[in-house]
Amino acid sequence: MAWGPPPRFRVTLWNDRGMAMRISVLTREYPPTIYGGAGVHVAQLVPQLRKLIDVDVQCMGEPREGATAHAENYPEGANAALRVFGADLSMVAAIPEVDLVHGHTWYAALAAQLTGLFQNVPHVVTAHSLEPDRPWKAEQLGGGYRLSTWAEGSAYASAAAVIAVSEAMRPNILNAYPDVDPARIHVVKNGIDPEEFRPDPDTAVLTELGVDLDRPIVTFVGRITRQKGLVHLVRAAEQFDPATQLLLLAGAPDTPEIAAEFNHAFDHLKQSRGGGVTWVQEMLPRQQVRQVMSNSTVFACPSIYEPLGIVNLEAMATETAVVASAVGGIPEVVVDGETGLLVPYDPAQADDPAAVAAFESDFATKVNQLTADPERAAAMGRAGRRRCVEEFSWARIAEQTVEVYRQAIETFEAH
Repeated sequence: MAWGPPPRFRVTLWNDRGMAMRISVLTREYPPTIYGGAGVHVAQLVPQLRKLIDVDVQCMGEPREGATAHAENYPEGANAALRVFGADLSMVAAIPEVDLVHGHTWYAALAAQLTGLFQNVPHVVTAHSLEPDRPWKAEQLGGGYRLSTWAEGSAYASAAAVIAVSEAMRPNILNAYPDVDPARIHVVKNGIDPEEFRPDPDTAVLTELGVDLDRPIVTFVGRITRQKGLVHLVRAAEQFDPATQLLLLAGAPDTPEIAAEFNHAFDHLKQSRGGGVTWVQEMLPRQQVRQVMSNSTVFACPSIYEPLGIVNLEAMATETAVVASAVGGIPEVVVDGETGLLVPYDPAQADDPAAVAAFESDFATKVNQLTADPERAAAMGRAGRRRCVEEFSWARIAEQTVEVYRQAIETFEAH
């Protein structure tokens, strides 16, 4: 069910011992190691939850403050999915006595389900994405993709509550995993910290990167994966106005195949444009990303799959207009014609070269409309920040999440 407006008072859960409710959040990513939207979500949500209830955090990777970390190194040399499962089992053994566990993404789904069984407590999962909707991951994980899909589906089917991060995710969950009880699905959207992501007039980072501040700037921030559609943006950029610059803050490709495809498109773009194209491969600190977004004319999000798209909220919060593909939950964030422009994309035509070329051309057209009209782009940017502040605060999202916990505990105890 979709969750409505938050309560107008502080919500605190109490267990049957008269103590503040204690939960454990299970995640692969946690500060300072964050590379995707799920990690941003957890990093922003946990501090707000801790104002309401007691929160333990279990993550993966190197040791860090504020969480118990579990290495993905067992079984040594095994498929990546099996190493994740090893970290999941380590989590189950380390989690203290809690009243509920909350798993984020398939990486922690198995740990959430097993902890629920081991401690006889309810588990909640958040659907940041769905493995059946990302078949290209078989390229990356091989047989591990079947394991990740199994772990996710099993955890969803047995969860006391499933949180979808957008309205668009709700039917997708039911389509991917029909065994999930529709009554246990709750929509709690992703959010943004408007203090962290705010307009930043400083331009030192852009100057250091060699970007011309007197020409329009189109920026992309994200990973080089099929999901993020970066190859489509690079091809579309061949049709950008010649004065427009393209700035890519894009990390290492997921697979050799996508690396080869991206490198070919990027090299062709540089040759055809003769300049104005910059690729930053290292991950910049978030404050530098904020500065880049703030001084961009347009933020580009060409994703072919996106449950919601926190990165669009981050751009909007810096008062930057967005041009994005109209997939998944993106239309719930970017209001077409008000905070940016949306470009239709049909995943069913992903293998049709003519349809893909049309999408890339349409994307370029929408970008050119805004780079040619900076006043319109600026007005969209201001409207985007207003929308972020009014609709997507993490404090509000934390209250909604705590209410899901309450209902999950009631559901679990009733069965």
